[in-house]
Amino acid sequence: MLLTLLVSTLLAVAAPADTLTDYYTVETIPTPEGLIVETGGIAFMPDGRLVACFHRGEVMMYNPKTRKWSLFAEGLHDPLGVLPVSNNEVLVIQRPELTRIKDVNGDGVADRYETVTDQFGMSGNYHEFAFGPVKDAKGNLYFSLNTASNGAGIREEIRGQYDSLGRQGRMYACVPYRGWVMQLSPDGKLTPWASGFRSPNGIGFDAKGRLMVTDNQGDWLGTSKLYVVEKGKFYGHPASLVWREGFPDIDPLTLTPEQLDSMRTREVVAFPHQRMAHSPTQMVADLTGGKFGPYAGQLFVGEMDFPRLVRVMFDEVDGELQGACVPFMDKVGLRPGNNRLVFAPDGSLWVGQNDHGWVGARGLQRIVYQQGIPLDVMAMHLTATGFDLTFSQPLDEAAARQLANYAFRRFYYKYHRAYGSPEMDSQPVPVTEVKLSADKRTVSLALSELKKGYVYELTLGKLRSADGKKKVANQLVCYTLNRLKSSATATVHTKP
Repeated sequence: MLLTLLVSTLLAVAAPADTLTDYYTVETIPTPEGLIVETGGIAFMPDGRLVACFHRGEVMMYNPKTRKWSLFAEGLHDPLGVLPVSNNEVLVIQRPELTRIKDVNGDGVADRYETVTDQFGMSGNYHEFAFGPVKDAKGNLYFSLNTASNGAGIREEIRGQYDSLGRQGRMYACVPYRGWVMQLSPDGKLTPWASGFRSPNGIGFDAKGRLMVTDNQGDWLGTSKLYVVEKGKFYGHPASLVWREGFPDIDPLTLTPEQLDSMRTREVVAFPHQRMAHSPTQMVADLTGGKFGPYAGQLFVGEMDFPRLVRVMFDEVDGELQGACVPFMDKVGLRPGNNRLVFAPDGSLWVGQNDHGWVGARGLQRIVYQQGIPLDVMAMHLTATGFDLTFSQPLDEAAARQLANYAFRRFYYKYHRAYGSPEMDSQPVPVTEVKLSADKRTVSLALSELKKGYVYELTLGKLRSADGKKKVANQLVCYTLNRLKSSATATVHTKP
């Protein structure tokens, strides 16, 4: 018995940590009986209460200290985002408008509902969602508008100008400004900001204040994507072009994929379909100052259809942003349906879930950092000959130097009218050389080839920490290589 106990103890000490559950816990937040918890938006009020809006029109307040819910407002139409203004006032985006909701008399219940803007079209198509709002440092608000689906028609009574050219295609924009990101300035001016989106369910900012949007796989999107959004740019889905100032009075679908490809701004990160994401949602930057662990400054993205989030690591190459993505908290307590994310004042990450008739789940969960540093990839940077991987802790030198622990393949997704895309021209890419930095935290990998326009998927092998007590928490890393280093002599790929 003593021998068995001794062996078990030694194995427990030697066994590397397997998952992030050694460092994070997931808590489920109780919700009121009778509430259909299809979460459309979550945020924290200045006084620390959580405000949440739900698909059937309720806006609720939750006090984390007392764990009690209260009804703040109701009667909204499919609200899908909330932004606090003060302890008694919020902005909510609902299907027909951006609305200001205020408790004037201080009894905890809203008694004033004001239209902030409704200067965008509605055809009555079920797929015409609206997402946001988010605010930049200058006080500008941004929200995104979904395209309509040919899986359902439009109403006889519509709002906004009708354009029959915008009615073509699987996803369409027969009224303005479907498929656009909109900007509302502090003085109330609404500006169509950027076009070319299909289903931009996630809108937010990264740690440096760059406006970002996630878009969902479908027609013209071979896989789901993350974009940096800049004024006047077109991001690939042609339906919205009918509302672009100066665009010819033609059906955008008469343009060839090559013509549209030459016009579009590419994604910063492509999320490989199913292995990384299926339906990405809201993003949030970790600005907690270490309260959420070692990932300060990185971006977390929600995922509707799988029980995980996605972590994004950016890389700036010759002034242009691209980067890598990694699964986070995959199958370790999170439900699917992770539609809305927000960091709490205490540094915990709150997740609002929604199924909305599709794959997913309902409810609210909270990811809490406990202690310790997992062995994880913290950065992936392109070099002239391959990639530098930086880890959170020093690596075991023998394992880190083994080429077999780094398995690359590359592929791309076709830009075309069809729904989604298979992985095109998928090929393994051998690693030809491994170097380890003096501090044993950065691995420099030389690859047999680098080609722009591809996703480079890396599967890590049996890497472990220098003390042998931890193995790498996430073995899948996918880098979107849009641009080569200017000094690289690698092959340049032109897609057929």
